[in-house]
Formats: sequence, C-alpha cells, structure tokens
Amino acid sequence: MASFAKIGLNSKVIEVLSVVNEVLHDANGVEQEVIGIDFLTKLTGYPVWKQTSYNTHAGLHNNNGTPFRKNFAGIGYTYDETRDAFISPKPFNSWILNEDTCLWNAPVAMPIDDNRYTWNEQTLSWDLVKDTI
Repeated sequence: MASFAKIGLNSKVIEVLSVVNEVLHDANGVEQEVIGIDFLTKLTGYPVWKQTSYNTHAGLHNNNGTPFRKNFAGIGYTYDETRDAFISPKPFNSWILNEDTCLWNAPVAMPIDDNRYTWNEQTLSWDLVKDTI
C-alpha cells in the first residue's frame, strides 16, 4: 500500500489515505507519485496530496530502502516544501528541529539509564518519573 497525505492550509496534514500500489503504476509498471495524486484528486475532488512512507522515520527507512520525506506523515504534521519533509508538531517551545532527521530534540539530552523521565518546560530539564505502585 502507498500512503498519501492530504495537505491543507499552512501546509498542515489533514488526512492520510492508503492506495493500492498497483494504482500508482505507469505503462512500464513503475510507481509514480503523480499517478497516485491524480487518482486521489479524481476520487476526492481535493488536489493537494503528497506521498508518504510508513517505513520512513528520522530520515531512515526501516527496511533498508530509500527514505522518503524524512518521516511518515500524521494528521497535524506540517509538510515543509523546502526540506521536502513531514515534520510533527513542536512538542515544547524550547525544543529544536534536527535538520537531518526533521524530528524535535530537547535542548538538554535525556539521561540514558533505566529510569523514565518527562520533560519539564519550566526548568528546561528532565524530571524523573516516580513509579506509584
């Protein structure tokens, strides 16, 4: 299945639909994004679609394939035309976009240990999550 993101105002993803791969094949059997866009435009009447891949995350392809638009699109994501990438909503004001992965990073690295942490935007630090059993 091929996935396509419906792009609305301010380049926001407003829907993600799947299309059978064969729909995208040209006369030579090669998948073409534009054929999928034409298919969805005729089907829905909406003209602005971008293909996305659920196998792509942080600019890497899960199955050692070619990464596609940095991240799989989700509703609320933004399509950045300059980067040709899907970017999730910014989780906190202090977080910084990683240009290579198009993921948001905290300004302070989370501790790497066996504990769980949550980001504290007021102190710009990671707070230890205390288990309550």
